[in-house]
Amino acid sequence: MPSIQIDLPLDASAATKQELALRAGRIYADLMKVNADLLTVSVHALGAGGVWRCHEDGAPTPSALIMCDIRSGRPRETRAALAQSLIDACADLFHLDSLWIKVEFTQHAGDEMYHPHLGGFNKDWTGDERT
Repeated sequence: MPSIQIDLPLDASAATKQELALRAGRIYADLMKVNADLLTVSVHALGAGGVWRCHEDGAPTPSALIMCDIRSGRPRETRAALAQSLIDACADLFHLDSLWIKVEFTQHAGDEMYHPHLGGFNKDWTGDERT
């Protein structure tokens, strides 16, 4: 962690998934004030009918879901900016209706994230960590 998992209701090539991962990495690093090498992005292109938003009345709507596992401590406004930027990237790249792209956050302490390339557990978030 941090990690972003993106479930899409469509098919996508490896190159398009890589482009989304690149955009997500840049967005995350900029807004969350970290180096991009902390982030893992998984893109699940589940095909037509793979992701649905349920409604009280009527049929479910094709949707997308973005799950963000992050270190705790970011202000609500920062998380909102990250969510909207990720929604915008998915809407732009895949021509999805942004109204039906949902973002969920799960926040963790730093020692719940193990990075072999950093020599072990992460630390708690303290602010701008870019080098």
